[in-house]
Amino acid sequence: MSEIFVRVALDHPLPTLFDYRCDSSEAAVVGTLVSVPFGKRHVVGLVCEVAAHSDVPPERLRDVDKVCGACPPVSAHWLALAAFAADYYQRGLGEVALPALPQALRDASRWSRLFAPEERYRLTAEGRAALPDALPARATALRALAQALAQTDFLLAADARALHPKALSTLDTWQSASWVTLDVIDAAALPAAASLPDAPAPALPTLTDEQAGAVEAIRDADGFAPFLLHGVTGSGKTEVYLRALAGILAAKPDAQALVLVPEINLTPQFEAAFRARFAALDASAIVTLHSGLAEGERARNWFAAHTGRARIVLGTRLAVLASLPQLAIIVVDEEHDPAYKQQEGLRYSARDLAIYRAKQLGVPVVLGSATPSLESWWQADQGRYKRLTLSRRAVADAVLPTVRLIDLEDERRRGRASLEGLSGPLIAAMKARLERGEQSLVFLNRRGYAPQLACDACGWVAGCPRCSAYVVLHKPERALRCHHCGWESRIPRSCPECGNVDIAPLGRGTQRVEETLASAVPGARVLRIDADSTRRKGSAQALFSDVHAGEVDVLVGTQMIAKGHDFQRVSLVGVLNADTALFSHDFRASERLFAQLMQVSGRAGRAGLPGEVLVQTRYPSHALYHALGRHDYVGFANATLAERRDAHLPPFVYQALLRAEGRTLDAALAFLQQAAAELAQIPAAERVTVYDAVPLTIVKVMHVHRAQLLIESASRAALQATLRAWQPLLRALKGVLRWNLEVDPLDI
Repeated sequence: MSEIFVRVALDHPLPTLFDYRCDSSEAAVVGTLVSVPFGKRHVVGLVCEVAAHSDVPPERLRDVDKVCGACPPVSAHWLALAAFAADYYQRGLGEVALPALPQALRDASRWSRLFAPEERYRLTAEGRAALPDALPARATALRALAQALAQTDFLLAADARALHPKALSTLDTWQSASWVTLDVIDAAALPAAASLPDAPAPALPTLTDEQAGAVEAIRDADGFAPFLLHGVTGSGKTEVYLRALAGILAAKPDAQALVLVPEINLTPQFEAAFRARFAALDASAIVTLHSGLAEGERARNWFAAHTGRARIVLGTRLAVLASLPQLAIIVVDEEHDPAYKQQEGLRYSARDLAIYRAKQLGVPVVLGSATPSLESWWQADQGRYKRLTLSRRAVADAVLPTVRLIDLEDERRRGRASLEGLSGPLIAAMKARLERGEQSLVFLNRRGYAPQLACDACGWVAGCPRCSAYVVLHKPERALRCHHCGWESRIPRSCPECGNVDIAPLGRGTQRVEETLASAVPGARVLRIDADSTRRKGSAQALFSDVHAGEVDVLVGTQMIAKGHDFQRVSLVGVLNADTALFSHDFRASERLFAQLMQVSGRAGRAGLPGEVLVQTRYPSHALYHALGRHDYVGFANATLAERRDAHLPPFVYQALLRAEGRTLDAALAFLQQAAAELAQIPAAERVTVYDAVPLTIVKVMHVHRAQLLIESASRAALQATLRAWQPLLRALKGVLRWNLEVDPLDI
């Protein structure tokens, strides 16, 4: 038998495939996962090519170690998607394909356990009735095991062992008592797709004319069809998604759908809505994919999508690279959100890859938002996307909230006192809602107690010893914490410079506002939701459940509460400290602020209650606030696009950003200056503008100094050609710790 050679993609910076000998017919299939020797290690790679000969000298060729035969090969379409992302974002194919797989699949030692038959325990009706009374009151671990069984359709043996050290013997005892049943499932033997059975449909809400038109347009789409679903907050965009998916899944027995959301904390409510609507589907036919899942659970969900068993996949940006062999529609909710842009490793835009993937497969893609990104809005203006508009709220008596500006300078001139940044009118409005049994929401996009701790005697401000940034005061934890590197210390008793004991916090974060509200609105149940209060797994879902259950009167939070959530009893939204983004150096700051304020405003008045939004500002005459008061996204978008066109900014030009990190700022800047000089050797660079190398706003993080070099062009093709030719020249340069090249950067 003649030798067979495979070319394997590895997660390595070199943009090349690596040749290996192969004596297994399983390994000689493109798209197969294999374990191979690489240097002194054994790593997992992906077979991308099969050849009858290799140009590598025979003495240097090594053999494939192991083949993941239980996992079917990824499709040619998926490999083409990974290849496109690698080419466009200037990375090696392996740097795209391998990180897109679950971590458990990238460890060959776990393959046998990962694809072993699953033991699933189910709670019987008898057990549901008997277990709560049969367990001792102090048996915390046993009760947690019973609760896990009660809250899920089935409990895997591996998950049970994580809850109780003797879980399996306990479950055997409960099985003997007929309280649980045991199913052994061979993952590889499961049917390829879970069919949508004929079952009575649940009672569905009546669609508005605009919703019905949007659903019909999406269902009737033939081939690639990009839709921009521009719907005001509360207009029923989720219902349009559900109806469109139901029609497509019913028409195609094996079709799959991908639904992307910007943040992990939005997945529970989406999953609940989809499971309720598609209750006839098996539980495993709807799965989630995001970084908050345990490794085993993420691998199982990915495998269900890869084998076609999962009909609907809900996920964050990483799900756009999931293997879905029968993908028939893609939905990107809140498509404007910056969270869709990965900021580490492969710096891709999940929204843009979703559009490319839909074009590649010839399927519809729906981009939904109340405040579309200006890039998407411009594409719709050019006729490349079809715009679908939902101009009013879906609930019959629900209208958009009234927006009122509180002029802080006028309040000061009139001698009206504020309480720790909360104006009198805002406090009065919250008290009125409390008396009526309604909820209020206070939005401040700054976590912690205060952004600075300072001494008014000598001017000292607490800074991070590792970063060029101030540390944030976290009063409940009695700590100073850097939000850039994680450095933490206790709060000093006195100023370390002059010994003054009267050091004080400057500014306000969500913790300080939470503390203030306890005294400003007596009797109110105040809850804070931010990255600090939701550190533990499942904590965000629990806190949001309290809000929906009416156990909270005033909700305080950051951008986590600003979008996507359907708060039925919130009738008042207060916005604090929005002015800081009005005069930012970032040209996208106004777009982000407007979207943020429109989104958080949309949390009020969703269930028919009259909604009101109070924005505290020192610039009440600013055009952005006037557009917000009119809920005029169209006017804001058109005016901002005109400014971008005049200033030659995206989406009218295409940009790339080269960042360098060095032990000194001079080293980082010198590297970038050498890199700029190398561009002169590239013919395509004649159509590219190169700006001066400059330090980043936060120039030092973890003792590493950072700088950037911006290049742009009116031609995407010229920019891409320049970047491809530039890469090998950059690899030859020395003098920095690391560098990275980002295409279509969002933060400049």
